[in-house]
Amino acid sequence: MLLKKLTGLLVAAGILITSGVVHATGYAQELKSQHKKPIYQYEDLSEYFTGYDGTFLLYDMKKNKYTIYNKEQSEKAVSPVSTFKIPHALIGLETGVLQDENTTFTWDGTVYPFEAWNRDQTLTSAIQNSVIWYFQRVAEQVGEQKEQQYLDALRYGNKDISGGLTEFWLQSSLKISPREQLEFLKKFYSYQLPFSRKNIDIVKKILVLDKKKNAVMSGKTGTGWVDNVINGIPVNGWFIGYVERNHDVYFFVTNIQADNNANSAKAKEITLEILKDKKIFYSD
Repeated sequence: MLLKKLTGLLVAAGILITSGVVHATGYAQELKSQHKKPIYQYEDLSEYFTGYDGTFLLYDMKKNKYTIYNKEQSEKAVSPVSTFKIPHALIGLETGVLQDENTTFTWDGTVYPFEAWNRDQTLTSAIQNSVIWYFQRVAEQVGEQKEQQYLDALRYGNKDISGGLTEFWLQSSLKISPREQLEFLKKFYSYQLPFSRKNIDIVKKILVLDKKKNAVMSGKTGTGWVDNVINGIPVNGWFIGYVERNHDVYFFVTNIQADNNANSAKAKEITLEILKDKKIFYSD
């Protein structure tokens, strides 16, 4: 039934299913957890967010348990900025604009304030160094029609690309709430998105950030600037991802908002502190 609904949705959107099937392994894990009634725990984590309007969400797959700090903020839609590189990479791969993690775009010589951007980029390096120009080229080659079709199929946030083909996810028209980000991550991990297993696995591989003795962390940061999309005033910081530990998966989403200094580095720092204190990801 799920596959029929998904197939119908993609056909309606005019999107080709390249894999033919939706891989069920991760989905089975998710279904197993959903046999339990979801648990919602609201926790005061304000001590980690001093100076910011922020929210933190954690989902324990095995327990089917949500831990949420600042419910109101968790439902507020804001720009996804570079966290959109996760679905964007999938769209690029599924449309054939990108072949694999080694697909290379040549640097055009424009000098950026981030040295890592000033060279040719693969999909792997573009994700790891959050290279905006790489994904702007992906968007140009995917085209407006297919970008919209995939956002509609994914039901990603408000699905609004009116801000322009190479800008819509950069503190512009596209907006998504932290709660929606969490649900997207769960579907991504469990192969419940309209992309092939092969392409999802490519993106999973390049999202790995750190490994400890008994845990692996994967994720993506994002910073939203005003005045300038590269080095303006940082007002919107994200860190989203998941930790695989002891046969369980913990999904996390952190977002911070402020008039200044709300960036991905701070969002990541807050997240790591919380995960360490909860003994989910820390040095053994």
